[in-house]
Amino acid sequence: MLPRVAVIAFDRISPFHLAVPSLVWGEELADELPGGWPVMIAAEHPGRLTTNAGYAIDVANGLDAAADADIVVVPWWDDPDEPASGAVVDALQTAHARGATVVGLCLGAFVLADAGLLDGRRATTHWQWADAFRRRFPAVRLQPEALYVDEGAIVTGAGSTAGVDTCLHLLARHAGQATANRVARRIVAAPHRAGGQAQFIEAPLPDAPRDALSDVLSWAAEHLDERVTIDELASRAHLSRSTFTRAFRARTGTTVHEWLTAGRLARARHLLETTTLGVDAVAARAGFGSAARLREVFARELGTAPTRYRAEFGTAAVRPAWA
Repeated sequence: MLPRVAVIAFDRISPFHLAVPSLVWGEELADELPGGWPVMIAAEHPGRLTTNAGYAIDVANGLDAAADADIVVVPWWDDPDEPASGAVVDALQTAHARGATVVGLCLGAFVLADAGLLDGRRATTHWQWADAFRRRFPAVRLQPEALYVDEGAIVTGAGSTAGVDTCLHLLARHAGQATANRVARRIVAAPHRAGGQAQFIEAPLPDAPRDALSDVLSWAAEHLDERVTIDELASRAHLSRSTFTRAFRARTGTTVHEWLTAGRLARARHLLETTTLGVDAVAARAGFGSAARLREVFARELGTAPTRYRAEFGTAAVRPAWA
């Protein structure tokens, strides 16, 4: 059974943010799964809503559409200083209590926090509104540098395009990395950006000019199965270690170790989904060195084991119903 999705819209909503879940899980996923995931747009007051783009939209469904949804998304909020209404708060609390995954994208994280769902949890939001978020919600462990934060039943994403990353992450979590990668290619998005990658970086890697550093990054991505050290990468870039590490963070928004681990994890997931290689061989080809290290990273980052991941997402496996 495919997960049912309810996306909550508001007056003055951003059409881009509203469209992201439908784009990733609906239209573009349809080539992978007939019809994609069922996505319904809901509003506290159904009918005509204004947008911040100068035109209106018609929403037919009320908040009762969230009553049986498996995923409930708040994609936007117009005013970070304005608390969410009691009806919306009740709908989110009820969805969370019955086990739905609740997602806040960009300023939508403010609405989840208004509902008390983020107290004591890690979360992210658009970096520009981090101070306002901390002021209003001191009990939340805000990580404004993160693209998205996955707390299991609660997921928050940052910024505009980070909403795409968040939705692709959730797609990979429930339909496999290979499926998410194919959808990402169709919408010309990065196949995988780890949630810990920084929101605000000087030059995003996909758009960076070809230079010594980008050549080194390309080389490293092709040699993930080898032992790659910072000193070796710095030497290839003809930079000192300290200059290289500063340039690397400025270009990617993360550390060399985190970047390599994210790349190796993505490769391991792909191998588990598309080959019959044993766990030891997957660990070697992905650059983890040992099955024990692979299991450790899977447990920390995905909350599962490599063998269980393959059983769920391998091409020969029968994928489980939504749970």
